[in-house]
Amino acid sequence: MRYDAEKWITLRIRFIGGFFVLFFSLVVCRAFYLQVVKRDHLLKLADRQHQKIVPLTPARGTIYDANGSALAVSVEMDSCFAEPKSIADLDDAAARLSPVLGFPKETLLRKLQGNKNFVWLQRRLTPDVVKRIRALNIDGIGFVKETKRFYPNSEVAAHVIGFTGVDPEGLEGIELRYDSTILGGTGYLVTERDALGRDVALKGTVIQDGAMGHNVVLTLDKNIQYIAEKELAKAVDGSGARAGTAIVMDPHTGRVLAMANYPTFNLNAHGAYHQSLWRNRAVADSYEPGSTFKVFLIASALEEKVIRPGDRINCEGGSFSIGGRTIHDTHKYGSLSIPEILKYSSNIGSAKIGSRLGASRLYSYLRNFGFGARTGIDLPGEAGGTLRDWNQWYGIDLATVSFGQGVTASSIQLAAAFSAIANGGTLMKPYLVERVVDSEGNVIKSSSPQPLRRVVSETTAKNVARMMEGVAVEGGTGTNAAVEGFRVAGKTGTAQKVDPVTRGYSLTKRTASFIGFVPADRPRLTILVMVDEPKTSPYGGVVAAPAFSSIALQSLCYLKVPPDGIVRSKPKVVEAKADQPTGDDLSAAEGEIVDAGEGVVMPNFRGMSMRQALKTMEERGINVRLMGSGRAVEQSPLPGHRVGPSDQVWVKFVPSA
Repeated sequence: MRYDAEKWITLRIRFIGGFFVLFFSLVVCRAFYLQVVKRDHLLKLADRQHQKIVPLTPARGTIYDANGSALAVSVEMDSCFAEPKSIADLDDAAARLSPVLGFPKETLLRKLQGNKNFVWLQRRLTPDVVKRIRALNIDGIGFVKETKRFYPNSEVAAHVIGFTGVDPEGLEGIELRYDSTILGGTGYLVTERDALGRDVALKGTVIQDGAMGHNVVLTLDKNIQYIAEKELAKAVDGSGARAGTAIVMDPHTGRVLAMANYPTFNLNAHGAYHQSLWRNRAVADSYEPGSTFKVFLIASALEEKVIRPGDRINCEGGSFSIGGRTIHDTHKYGSLSIPEILKYSSNIGSAKIGSRLGASRLYSYLRNFGFGARTGIDLPGEAGGTLRDWNQWYGIDLATVSFGQGVTASSIQLAAAFSAIANGGTLMKPYLVERVVDSEGNVIKSSSPQPLRRVVSETTAKNVARMMEGVAVEGGTGTNAAVEGFRVAGKTGTAQKVDPVTRGYSLTKRTASFIGFVPADRPRLTILVMVDEPKTSPYGGVVAAPAFSSIALQSLCYLKVPPDGIVRSKPKVVEAKADQPTGDDLSAAEGEIVDAGEGVVMPNFRGMSMRQALKTMEERGINVRLMGSGRAVEQSPLPGHRVGPSDQVWVKFVPSA
């Protein structure tokens, strides 16, 4: 019995010992798991319990123009915060801070009396305000560096660059389109909390700096952009128009060198402007292109060999009935050659060419020129325009589409399509971002010219370009677009706008445009100018062509493009208003004869030297007051207006840059 008792005791001791060994082993394994395997994860959980993270504004990369000039930068500014538990007298602190921050004392006091020990008082302060706050020497008031978006050129390229919000996330333009690329990593301000989760003093605050975003280099040239904006503003203000758009492109690559809209706004104070002014009309708005479409009609017909440059078409004396409607020209033309149809902008001649080409082929070519689809330019909010399938066209539709009615396009679509004529027949994709680089200058992404498709042959493109030269010479509808020293190939456009109430064409509202390229024989620039609802004249040759001429001349001089061997001066004849048919007639868009009435027609002096102006005055018999010296930049009355014997006439000159 005694042996059995000892055996039982030994067994119990071994069992209890084994249990403790097993328990200790489990504890060791658990400790190893928690302290080694899960160490990093548990440290993060612990940090979350006793630390509070305050995100700081991330730094955005810089936006540059093609020459390396900064268009949008992030500047460091001080943001002010408070630690209420470290402030001895909250009431006194609020009273002293109130006049400096510009907040009522009660508002500041409510912030300071909350249950938090970290509150933002005001973010991104000016250096002067920071200096005044520091001078108050209040314990518990601190500062941390944050970034604020700043636009050095204020209004230049506002619609292209866009702007950011307080976050700062991109809200418009390139800032929005490339937001994830430009936006840097968020920085953090870390505060300590006690066991009950309450904020404690920020002694030894840890700040984790944010990562800088990538920089973006645009195709825009700031100098050409400024020229386009300046001349567009003159055209819109001078014609009393509602708005306007100007685009300058390299026709061979698709690079957009300038994209201007007017009215514009200040990027540094965008909130002070109505949201309608933020819209980039060059890509977001579509409109009926009017007679500028005749270029693509003739190019398509030449390519399909349904016409030849030497063919002549009967323009019916200015009136032609089709599909129960009557088409009019502004003048009573008889037989016109194909170049003359373009030069005089004959609607009837265009309708007859469209009839020869047929709806199916015309539609196919227009689609190939890029109409009815977005260009894919790297900007948000692009409109695709409207081009109904040819199966949905009625009898009159083929005729009206032939001269640019019943179809809509955006300015960037038209500029890209005209560039296809300029470069020899290839449609290029327009683009604005040349490359993306990191903070050390390494190229992250680069863009290159992207041919989309060949639209017409090089021979056809050259033939059309030669025809387009007739528009800007004597007798053409766009003589005001002539550029001294250079050959110009272009086309005027005047189109009725659709009335949103009646859903018919407005009797008073028009869009006037001029689109072309220079020099015509070796194109360097495609330039579009569109003026919306001009009041002085509805014609593109009057209100848009002068702006085209000024943009072209100044840009070519800036790019150091040598002039033609033969010096070419502006022609004498200018386009002006003609009578408009009424009723069910399809009103003529353009003509080449000046206003009827008494007096001498005011020529376009803009861009002329004083010697050229004096010669023109002598030829016209106009007594003009000349002010300043250099090149003519402003005049009164505007080109195309009749000048009577008692009218005050003046031309202002400024020295050439």
